[in-house]
This record gives sequence, structure tokens and C-alpha cells, in this order.
Amino acid sequence: MTRAVVAVGRRALFKDIVERMRQWQVSALPVLAGDGRVIGVVSEADLLPKEQFRDGGQGPSAEGGLTGLAKAGAVSAGELMSAPAVTVHADTTLAEAARVMALRRVKRLVVTDAEGVLEGVVSRGDLLKVFLRTDSDLADEIRHDVVGVHFPAPAELVHVTVVEGVAVLTGQVRSDDRIALAARLVGGVEGVVGVECRLTAPAAPAAPTAR
Repeated sequence: MTRAVVAVGRRALFKDIVERMRQWQVSALPVLAGDGRVIGVVSEADLLPKEQFRDGGQGPSAEGGLTGLAKAGAVSAGELMSAPAVTVHADTTLAEAARVMALRRVKRLVVTDAEGVLEGVVSRGDLLKVFLRTDSDLADEIRHDVVGVHFPAPAELVHVTVVEGVAVLTGQVRSDDRIALAARLVGGVEGVVGVECRLTAPAAPAAPTAR
């Protein structure tokens, strides 16, 4: 996440909000109460009705539960903001953050502590940065945190290579269900693009023939 976040108070005025967005090159700003708690977010979508309804015409409802016409007449962050803000905590996984973004149809998430105080912002770009990890870094993590913990030698022999973010697993594990487990765990490593699981397991003993 980005910890250096520009925010505004509920009394911030329309032109000041626009200027801060331009200055910091962001499309949304968290709105804070006096104690630093996040109470909403004001975005470009919240500001556009000012122009959209300039001639007094009617239009679709804007975000945040207020009509576009009402937001067109708003002048402060408290009136303009969408509330409550869509937030996550700092320990939220990237996968969960991505799911929240998709479900709530937002481009960014405000990160808060347990009391709702602003800690940062995570954007779509932040989520994609994980895929810039090097192949060697990914391979080291898989060997240490997955293979070393769940498939230790010599009981099981799992070899790992990573090429362009795709993890390739070769070797042998104790049973077929362990093959599926290995693929799932490796696929959950942040930055892994795909998994090619070439692991094998000993054939199950044949059932005895009835006489």
C-alpha cells in the first residue's frame, strides 16, 4: 500500500479538493474526522455532477446515495463524499483486497487500523506490483515456505523452478491428494502467475483378488 496519502477533512471545499487531486495526481481522497478516522471518500465521480448538472438538467443518480442534482449543489467534502468508505486492514492479503475491489467495483481501498484511523491506500497498481517479483525470489519462497514446511525431504522430493512467474514442480510425493495440495499452496504464493504441477505419487496397491 501507499502510506504517504493526502486526505481532506469534512469541511474541505470543492475547489480545494480539485486542486489537491491535481497536485497529487490522484482520483480520490479519503475524508477524515477530527480524530483521523476515515468517514468517507470523495472521488472524481462525486465531483463530476457539478459540471453534469450545470444547466439544471436531470440525470442518473450519483454514487453515495445522493442524487446527482444534490451532489451538484454540494460544496464541501462532507456533502460530496461517498460513505462509508470501502476499507481494509493492513494485514489483508492481496488476493482478498483484489476480491473486495472487484465486488465493490472500486479502483482503490482505504487501509485503516482497528480504530478506523487512516494508514494508507492500496490501488490496483499496488496489487499488480507483486507480479514484478523475480523468478529467483519466488522460487526461494516456494522452497522455504511451501516445500520446506509441507513437503520436507527425504520423505518427499519436490523440485521447484520458476520461469516468467510460472512455477514448475517436479518430483514425487506420498499420495495423489498431496499433488493437489502442492499445486494449491504454490498457486497461493503472491506473485506466482501459474503452476505446472508435474509431481507423481506411488501407485496405490492393487486390491486383493477375491477367491
